[in-house]
Amino acid sequence: MKSRLLALLVLVAALAVAAGCGSDDDGGASSAPAGTGSSAAADPCAKENLQLVNSGKLTIATSNPSFPPWFIGPGGAPWDPTSKPTHKGFEAGVAYAVASALGFSDAEVQWVAVGFDQSYAPGPKNFDFTLQQIEFTPKRAQAVDFSDSYLDLNQALVAPKTSDIANATTIADLKDAKLGAPVGTTSYDYIVNTIQPSQDPAVYNTQNDAVAALKANQIDGIVVDLPTAFYITSAQAPGSKIVGQFPPAGEPGHLGLVLEKGSSLTPCLNQALTKLRDDGTLASLEQKWLQADAPVLK
Repeated sequence: MKSRLLALLVLVAALAVAAGCGSDDDGGASSAPAGTGSSAAADPCAKENLQLVNSGKLTIATSNPSFPPWFIGPGGAPWDPTSKPTHKGFEAGVAYAVASALGFSDAEVQWVAVGFDQSYAPGPKNFDFTLQQIEFTPKRAQAVDFSDSYLDLNQALVAPKTSDIANATTIADLKDAKLGAPVGTTSYDYIVNTIQPSQDPAVYNTQNDAVAALKANQIDGIVVDLPTAFYITSAQAPGSKIVGQFPPAGEPGHLGLVLEKGSSLTPCLNQALTKLRDDGTLASLEQKWLQADAPVLK
């Protein structure tokens, strides 16, 4: 009798344990599946977790006006960021590609205008990030955050369309050219150390002085970084052209997206840029909008 009672108690205990395990399984089945709401809540770069200046909108800034080939307005003109975007131009393409990688549709992107110097000045920002050919420097990075590179900077050659070197295709074609550059710049170093023309380069106190000499035909061409070359040909010396860009010599500079100092969005932008670099988007945009107008001189 006692043995049967003991066996019955053991059976009841076993059934209770089984029922308890069943309850735990049922509770697990009712929780959110992996990769849905629970994981998104843990991801600081999930769209709903981003700390934005305007809720539900990704606010991007650039200069007004913004010049081709960075931003292109109707009919190929400079673009006013307070007007409807055309989506044309290298930095326009980068901006919308980054927005998409963060989960934003084109309709959820809004633009504001900000001056170049103000874009990397200390203090609060009315944008989530800006892009307007802002080169990373340690001094600028003391006041703002920079993302990883979205474009490594090469040096480029600008010459009048009527110049003897306007159709050069190699560095060797520049051997007898009279070139110029602002004093103390990497552009001057590139002329002396890499191009090594037979004539000593002309040296100028400012970029404006170099452009003035170019327009007066005192030199055959000037060497500047690629974004500056585009600005010179579009705004400062319309009668000039970008002959080409040069292969990098040493560690190139780079352009970065600029954010308020300490922004929680910075690592998310880096994550998006890594994706766009790995899948070839950045290279494709560079080929489409920049290299077509600035072939590589080797």
